Amino acid sequence: MHEHSTTQPVDTTSPADTMRSTDGRAHRRRSPLRRTVLRKVLPTVAAAGIGVAGFAGFAHGGEPSDTAAGGRTGTKTALSRDTVSTPTARGANIGSIRQAAAADFPTWGTRWVVHASADVHSPSVGMINKSAPGQDRITADYQVDTGRKVCEGNACSTFMAHITGPVKGFLSVVAVDIPQDRLPGVPVQDGPPPPQPSGSRQEMLNRAAAWLTANNGAQVPYSQAKVWKDGYRQDCSGYVSMALGLPTPGTNTVGLATNRSITRPISVGELKPGDLLIDAAGDNNNRHAVIFEKWNNDAHTSYTAFEQRGGHGTDHRTLTYGLPGGDAEFKPYRPVQFGD
Repeated sequence: MHEHSTTQPVDTTSPADTMRSTDGRAHRRRSPLRRTVLRKVLPTVAAAGIGVAGFAGFAHGGEPSDTAAGGRTGTKTALSRDTVSTPTARGANIGSIRQAAAADFPTWGTRWVVHASADVHSPSVGMINKSAPGQDRITADYQVDTGRKVCEGNACSTFMAHITGPVKGFLSVVAVDIPQDRLPGVPVQDGPPPPQPSGSRQEMLNRAAAWLTANNGAQVPYSQAKVWKDGYRQDCSGYVSMALGLPTPGTNTVGLATNRSITRPISVGELKPGDLLIDAAGDNNNRHAVIFEKWNNDAHTSYTAFEQRGGHGTDHRTLTYGLPGGDAEFKPYRPVQFGD
C-alpha cells in the first residue's frame, strides 16, 4: 500500500503541510531559453534536496509534514502589481495604451493551453508553443483577474489574457515572457468572483475527474512539493481541496478531517458520491484522503474512488479503504457544503 512520490517541473507551494511556493518572477526579462532552463532545472534541484527544506518520504500517496516550512532559496521575488508603474505603461496616454493592447507579446515555455473562457478548467480551444519555447507570439485585447493563481517555474499570476492570435481564447499571463504578473498597458475587465465552494456533488466529481487528463491528456503527477497550474498542491489533500473548490493551494489531510467548516464524520453506510474517506492518523508518511464515487456492488465490499497517489498521480480505481478487510484507519466524512 505504501507509495513513493514523483516530481514534475511545476512550481511549489504549500501552507502548513508542504513547502512554500514562489509568488513572483524576476523583474528582469528572461529569454525563452533561460526561462526554459529554469523551468526544467529548478524543480530538479528541488527534487534533489538542494536548497529545499521539509522533504520526507511518504506512503499511501500521503502528504508533507504539518510543520514543514522550507522552500527553494533565493526564488521569492516581488511582483509588479501596478500596471501604470511598468516601463511599458509609464507615461502612456490613452492612445498608446490602446496600441499596447493591440500589440503582440513574446511567450516562453511549451504547450500552453488556450481556454474557451477565463477559467483554467474550461475546455481547450488550442495550444501555443506546441513544440518549441517562444514559437508563437500572442496578441491580446483585454485581460481578466480570475482570482485563481496559476504558477509555472518561478512565475505566478491570477490574470488570463483574452488573445486574438495565433489562437482566439484565454491564456494564462504566466505564458507571456514579461517581468510583470499582468500584461502592461492592456485593459483589465471585470472577471468572475474568486472561486467559492460548490454545493453540487456532481460538480465536485467533475472537478476531480478533470485532473485525470489535465496534463496534456495524462493525469496530473503526484508531488508534495509542487502545485498544479490551477494553483492547487499536487498531493492527496491538495487534490481533494481542488475538487471541493477550497482556497488554493489547499488544506492538509488533518484539516480535511478535523475542520468542521469543511467536513463532518458519518458512517460507512451513509457514503454518497463526493463524500471522503480519510486516514488522518500517524505522520506525513501515511496520511491519505480519497473521494468516494460509488459502490461497486450491493454488498458494499468495494467502491470506486478518485485519488491522488504517490508513484502514479491522479487515479480513478476500486478501493476498500475503511471497509472490513481494508485499511481500518480510513474514516468516512461528508463535506458540509453539500448541506445534508
